[in-house]
Amino acid sequence: MNGIWYYVIAFILIWILSLTFKKQLTNHGFEIEFPVIMWKTKRLRGFINGIANLSPKFWKWFMTIGLIICYGAMVLMTYTLIQSLSTIVEAPQVSIVLPGVDMPGSTIYVPFSYGLIGLATVIIVHEFSHGILARVEKINIKSIGLLLFAVLPGAFVEPDEEELKEASRLARLRVYTAGSMANITLALIAILICSAVSTMIIPNEFSEDGISISRVIEGSPADKVLKEGMIIESIDNKSVGSSNEYLNIVANTTPHQNLSIVTDQGEYVINLDKNPSNDTRGYIGIQATKHYELNKDVSAVWGNQLPWIWFSVAELFQWIFILNIGIGLFNLLPLKPLDGGHMFEILLSYKLKEETYKPIVKAVSIILAIIIVVSIIYSFL
Repeated sequence: MNGIWYYVIAFILIWILSLTFKKQLTNHGFEIEFPVIMWKTKRLRGFINGIANLSPKFWKWFMTIGLIICYGAMVLMTYTLIQSLSTIVEAPQVSIVLPGVDMPGSTIYVPFSYGLIGLATVIIVHEFSHGILARVEKINIKSIGLLLFAVLPGAFVEPDEEELKEASRLARLRVYTAGSMANITLALIAILICSAVSTMIIPNEFSEDGISISRVIEGSPADKVLKEGMIIESIDNKSVGSSNEYLNIVANTTPHQNLSIVTDQGEYVINLDKNPSNDTRGYIGIQATKHYELNKDVSAVWGNQLPWIWFSVAELFQWIFILNIGIGLFNLLPLKPLDGGHMFEILLSYKLKEETYKPIVKAVSIILAIIIVVSIIYSFL
């Protein structure tokens, strides 16, 4: 079943139950106004205070450096988004990503379980970092909570808006920077762990033995022909013994080419389609990964099952990296209500009067929002 149906079913069940028991839920701190369900609490404020008080000087120093990094990322992201207009018809660079769902036009498929865990890390570190820096800057936190937008989960830390407005511009910048800076930091930690597992542990415990199919994309030429778990032995009579050999063969395919693929379960002929990212190349419609065999000396010590967990560890941290860096950087676009929009507005306020910088921020926000919406529409088409 296409992953989108899990979201549809969850949406129907959640909203039937929430509207049916709205009164009881409201009495327990829930706020239900379609399409948003919010739950607020004050219990975690002590936890955030404790982290903030561990070393206020460190947090200020770290986020001051973060300002330089995040403003640089803002410029890069804005330039990249504008540049994407040149390829918007052939290969849109912006698309919606949902864990477990094949989104039209998206070249990224996020596995359901890894995606949910990755998104949880994005939300938690982002929002808690806002709260930590708010307390470092002596801004009170009104509440902390969870939210559900339609069916998509989220979290929030609600600082006192009046105190935030009265804080110095540098203090506000640190607060707004904190979320994305935390995501970028976590992304770096995650990719270091993923790299360590992939380059130091897995090669020592396993031997590469060809290519296996990890996923068959629904509606692609390979759909209902190839299956997940098949090991590819050769393509068009060319041996596939490593990932490099596989990539070289696939890179030289063309649309509408008949491709002979020999697997451990038989031989199949597939008529290729146009590649969504490059219409001059052929498109099979599979995701392939290296196939490994466990070394005998490792299995003698740890057995035949336990060592395989390293692949799950590497993939989990890979998705934590991808989601944190992607969402963290996107949030830095100078587009309100994103954090980057607030940072852009504060930066302009150093040199411009309110009646000048407000319209500038509004105009930039509208332009970038139009580019994003158009890119998403083109990706679906």
